[in-house]
This record gives sequence, structure tokens and C-alpha cells, in this order.
Amino acid sequence: MLTDSHCHLDRLDLGAHGGSLDAALDAARSRGVSRFLCIGVDTANASEVKALAERYADVWCSVGIHPLDLTREQAPDANWLKSQLAHPRVVGIGETGLDYYYQPEMAEQQRASFAMHLQVAAETGLPVIIHTRDAREDTLSMLREADLPQAGVLHCFTEDWDMARRALDMGYYISLSGIVTFRNADALREVARQVPADRLLVETDAPYLAPVPHRGKPNEPAFVVEVARFLAELRGVEPEQLASETSQNFLRLFPRAAA
Repeated sequence: MLTDSHCHLDRLDLGAHGGSLDAALDAARSRGVSRFLCIGVDTANASEVKALAERYADVWCSVGIHPLDLTREQAPDANWLKSQLAHPRVVGIGETGLDYYYQPEMAEQQRASFAMHLQVAAETGLPVIIHTRDAREDTLSMLREADLPQAGVLHCFTEDWDMARRALDMGYYISLSGIVTFRNADALREVARQVPADRLLVETDAPYLAPVPHRGKPNEPAFVVEVARFLAELRGVEPEQLASETSQNFLRLFPRAAA
């Protein structure tokens, strides 16, 4: 059974399912997806992702402030974040991190927010869900300084093997999305071949980045099956094996989801 380790259920385009989230989740379940992690990105959607996790027994959630949402989240507050983590369906912190591609002018504020999330992770023992783009050295430096015993995951990974290796050496997991199926993703496919089996996760990042053969369409959790099948073939293993390994990895990283 597969786990979609990173999706935004509150943002799905449900047109293909008659506007029904129930139908979209049922479509994924019918293809063997048994668990979903719905991601928090700011204070506004924290209540939404928690409500979805309460509504569905196979949905869990995270809370945090995305680096690209800091324009309206001017002062990320550690006390707010800690209060959200008390919810029993919250299994991780984030997504957080650094994005200098879209907002390099916000680098200082992004680093302050990321540091706050990492400090709360250190205090609570919950894993972090990390977004990083064009911020390789700062991301690795801050992770090294935080030295979290429970680590976390670099989600929707698009960097090179050197960054992956350095993150893996610090105990982090690598999550791959539909990007790995894209025609121009040869470098990422080299990373995908090398990530140890016990550190690999799969995700959709739905509604974004639909994999081939759905590219150009709104992404949805059911399409994690295409990501997993592609990776299984790439790594020379059976799809059932990859599904089992990545789901076990998810539960190891997010033990609250196993409770």
C-alpha cells in the first residue's frame, strides 16, 4: 500500500471528481493509496488541514509556514506553532525552509522563520518537512547547526546528488515527486537511483507537478501511483516492494501516524 507523503488536499482541483474530495480520495484508495499527509503552509490553513485529518482516518497533517507565505506572515510565532502541534493528527512541522528562487529579497526573513521551525522541532521532537530551492548551502548549514536527532524530509527534491548525500548523512529522508518523470529530469533520476531504500519517500505535492502521463493536468493523490511505478522501474525493484518500503519509511519518520 502506498503513502502520499506530501499533498495539499485543501487546494485540490476537484473538477474531475464532481467537486468531491471524498471521490478524489476514494480514487486514490482504489489504486492502493492508503495514507495521505496534508501539508500546512500558513496560519490560515492550519485549521483546514487539521479538520481534514479529523474527518478522514487515513489523512494526517502538518502545520507550519511556507517560506513563500512570509509576505503575509510577517512574524512567525513559535508559541503559535507549538500550540498547533498539540493536535493529535499533526505529525510534523512544516512545510518550512528556504526559497531564494522566487523570493531572494526575503532571504533574511526566510532564514529567521526556518530557524524558528527548527528550534521548535528540537524542543518537541517532531520531524520537519523542508522546502528548498536555490538555497542549497544555507539549507544544509542550518540543518547542520540545528542537529535534530529526529531529522525530517527534504520534500519534492530537485537538487543534485551532492546535496542529497549531505542531507542523508545528517539523517534526513528524500521525497520524490512527479518531477522525476519529466523529460528533462535526468540529473534527478540519477539521485533517485542512489537514495538508500530506507530513506526514500514518494509524494504528489498535489495539486502541483502532475507526473507523466498526467502532466499538464491538476495533480491529485491517486497519481502517486505513477510516481512510485516510475521509481520502481528506475531502481529495478517491483512496485509492491517500493510501495512497502516507502510506506514503512513514512511511518518511521512520522511515528505519530502509526499510532
